[in-house]
Amino acid sequence: MVYFAKWKVVLILAIVGLGFLFAAPNLFDEKATNDFPGFFPHKQVNLGLDLRGGSHLLLEVKVEAVVKERLNSLVDGVRIALRREKIRYKRLGHRGNGVFVTILQADKVDLAKSLLADIEQGFDVTVDGSRISVRPNKEGLREIRDATVAQSIEIVRRRIDETGTKEPTIQRQGEDRILLQLPGVDDPERVKRLLGRTAKMTFHLLDLDGSIEEAIQGRVPPGSLLLPLIESNREGKKDEPRYYLVQKRVAVGGDHLVDSQPSFDNRTNEPIVSFRFDTAGGKRFADVTRKNVNKPFAIVLDNKVISAPVIREPILGGSGQISGGFTTQEANDLALLLRAGALPAPLIILEERTVGPGLGADSIAAGKVASVIGLVFVIIFMVIVYGLFGVFANIALLVNLVLIVSVLSALQATLTLPGIAGIVL
Repeated sequence: MVYFAKWKVVLILAIVGLGFLFAAPNLFDEKATNDFPGFFPHKQVNLGLDLRGGSHLLLEVKVEAVVKERLNSLVDGVRIALRREKIRYKRLGHRGNGVFVTILQADKVDLAKSLLADIEQGFDVTVDGSRISVRPNKEGLREIRDATVAQSIEIVRRRIDETGTKEPTIQRQGEDRILLQLPGVDDPERVKRLLGRTAKMTFHLLDLDGSIEEAIQGRVPPGSLLLPLIESNREGKKDEPRYYLVQKRVAVGGDHLVDSQPSFDNRTNEPIVSFRFDTAGGKRFADVTRKNVNKPFAIVLDNKVISAPVIREPILGGSGQISGGFTTQEANDLALLLRAGALPAPLIILEERTVGPGLGADSIAAGKVASVIGLVFVIIFMVIVYGLFGVFANIALLVNLVLIVSVLSALQATLTLPGIAGIVL
């Protein structure tokens, strides 16, 4: 007679009991599990896209936008370097995939070349007479692309997590594409809106000396930007665009934001977004507001002015609020975007597929039927071939199935149609 120590029997029974306990929530719908006592397990198995339905998106990262931004920054770096060494130049700017400048002093061309070679890693400097060009090389472009895609995946993950989506699939495909699968998403349009904005926020002082009328006609002063302010009313109609002339130099960058939350204005009760800077950003914000009391201060999101309030007094607490005629949903989305961080480059939706709940329900039904049929045949076969020992084996098989479901529930793992087939096998 086979002898088992009592502690082994107790341990096995305890594990089996816990397995049934953690698997039990899957017998109820999600609303019913919310009424369970606090000590009782609530987690259910997450169903994959092929079972639950949802959205499948293929995104392309516009790396070219990052390259262009790097070239713009490089132009400023070249200007500073040449002026510091008092090297005269003309025709400085970027065209195509490079930055070009003409040196007016022939004896300082070599010095200028060495200066420009030290400004940016991953760029090649070539000289043609007095004309110097700076272009990203293959290695530099690859590093920019890889860093941009990796950062984009991380920001996409943060934004999707903020929406409460369970077990999304986010992975890189090819050189500059991102595959996104969202099981159970019932509002794919909102997800597309969230991913369609880079959410790059900056704070700028206004250019009070320049003429907006001349800037609209194409004569924008050097060192300034003409940015639109487009307001929407409650009916969703767009008003005529208004413009602000802001200083190109960023007073405070949005990369210093550490938190943002939707809220309501205490006086007007309109939806707003409250934000908070980190220590460095808070000091910079306090310094800028202290030096520019009674001057307008533009809050810019994706090259559009949200609002341009007048600084009434220095803001020393490192926090503030943004109001722009938002709806409650718009305030929630903006706060979400700012918390998740800005995308380094725009995302383009190349492919979109939606698996409806009906198709998902059909898959679940088919999976259940296949599982039951397979299980019944296995049970019958085991009993016919092995008799009483087959019955014991079938009991062990059912317990094993319950334990698998309990582990999937506890770990919040995703079950797909191929997963069901694997369990049956």
